[in-house]
Order: sequence, then structure tokens, then C-alpha cells
Amino acid sequence: MSLNHAVIWIDHKEAHVMFLSEQASEAEVIRSKATHSHLHHKGGEVGSGKLALDSKYLHSVINAVNESKEILILGPGSAKLELIKHAHKHDAKIAENIVGVETVDHPTDKEILAYARKFFYKVDQML
Repeated sequence: MSLNHAVIWIDHKEAHVMFLSEQASEAEVIRSKATHSHLHHKGGEVGSGKLALDSKYLHSVINAVNESKEILILGPGSAKLELIKHAHKHDAKIAENIVGVETVDHPTDKEILAYARKFFYKVDQML
């Protein structure tokens, strides 16, 4: 594995961004500034009742991996898909480097790293 692998675990409140090689890793946590995740509306109204993710939050996460050659995105809900849409809309170069998207609940940082190492080992074997 090269140092150019990155894994992002994201939900609506925070993103764990990790860069890894076979022996080393670095991590940072980016938190959303949004305070409310639900809209309150009357029954029968159209909409999910949830706010869209803060674009500044998504932009910060994308900028964190701007030098990575291969990116894996993990997360429990729709935040990972919103991040991918944001990348395609605002930074196609980074979007091209996304090699995988997986649904993963709320793992520890060690579990995220183990998952990413296994994933990138398989990706590297295919190349």
C-alpha cells in the first residue's frame, strides 16, 4: 500500500479522516457546525424532516483528502452519499479518486483502519 490511501468515516455530526500505509496511519476528526439535524414539521408535509448536510462541513472533509490517490468512504447513513454528490459537484478530481463506498455502522478508529487496510489490500492486488 502507498501513503496515498485515505478512508473517511462520515455521519451527519463528524467525519473521521485517516491516511494509511501498511505500518503507519494519521487521523483527524472534522465536526459539523450544524446544531440541529431534524426539522420539525406537521404531519402530511413533504420532506424527510432532516436538514441537508452543511456544505462547509462537506467541503472541509473533501479538502482533507485532496492529495489522496485512492479514497474509501464509510458511514452508517446518507451522509456518505451526500459527500460523494458534493465531491462530484465541486471537485471532480477528488471524486475520480473514490474507489469504494461501504455502509458501516459506528466502528472505533482501530476498526476503521483494519477495514480500510483489508479493502486497500484487495484494491492493490487488482492493480
